[in-house]
Amino acid sequence: MRTVVLIVIVVLAVLFAVLNRHALMFGHTLNLGFVTYTGVPLGLILLLTALALALIFYFWAGVAGLRAQADSARLLRDMEALRVNLDSQESSRFAQLQMYLDERFHTLGNGAATPSSADLATVNARLDALQRDVNVQLAQIDDYLKRRLG
Repeated sequence: MRTVVLIVIVVLAVLFAVLNRHALMFGHTLNLGFVTYTGVPLGLILLLTALALALIFYFWAGVAGLRAQADSARLLRDMEALRVNLDSQESSRFAQLQMYLDERFHTLGNGAATPSSADLATVNARLDALQRDVNVQLAQIDDYLKRRLG
């Protein structure tokens, strides 16, 4: 898009210069403060200066666009590296969890972790309490259903 705009500006400037070549080439007195020139085509100098500025701004915009693309590419590379790093950390955590679970299943399977009689008594007492609680709740539900259904 920038190239099209630049080409249109250059074509219009050349067309303007061709149509007004006599006025652009007319000699003027140019005073620069420390030296004075006579018979200088001031219009042509101004036209060429405008074209040079247009080219400078065109290339400046191109460099700014390249910088923006480079910044976004660097950001994308950083994000990809971060994603890969996070994926590897997550997979290592899963591997550690799998090793821990395998180790625990292996020790439980071998009977290496034999519970003491006090632990067994506590677990049995807890299971009995839970069984009584479930039986009470089932009896309450049974009574409720009998009252509601007749």
